[in-house]
This record gives sequence, C-alpha cells and structure tokens, in this order.
Amino acid sequence: MKQRGYTQADLDAVSDNPELTAEDLAQMRPFAEVFPQLADGIRRARGKQKTPTKVSTTIRLSREVVDHFRSAGSGWQSRVDRALKEWIAQH
Repeated sequence: MKQRGYTQADLDAVSDNPELTAEDLAQMRPFAEVFPQLADGIRRARGKQKTPTKVSTTIRLSREVVDHFRSAGSGWQSRVDRALKEWIAQH
C-alpha cells in the first residue's frame, strides 16, 4: 500500500525556514505596508453589485450547451443569460 502524506524526514529535508522568535514576530509589518502596490492589486476584486440584478445559482447544463457558449470565449455566462432572456421574451 502506498504511504500518503509526508514524513518528518521529508519535511526536514526541504525545510530551510527557522522557527520565528518573539523578536522576529515583533519586527513584522503588515503586507500592505511592505508591498503597497501588490496589496492594491489584491484588493481590486469585484465588490458587491451596486444594484443587485443577478442571483448566484447553480444549474446543470448539457455539455453541448456549455461547449457552444464557451467556444466564443469569455463572457459565456452572460451570453447564456441573454439567450434565456430572449427565450422568455418569445414565450
């Protein structure tokens, strides 16, 4: 039977990080202070919708439908939404 995980010997072989001391911890600064440009980039995640118009949901679609919409590139979920709206308008 194959052993899963790592042994202490495995971890010792690749570990070159000494344990942090109380002095090390006292000298630490926040990420955003040390790397402000990187921190700004991380914070640029999409926020809440100003006017919530969409609902997050899970739906199962056939492979053919997903492949068709994905084949046109990014924005495929919006195209599915648009196609469903068109179907609603016609029925």
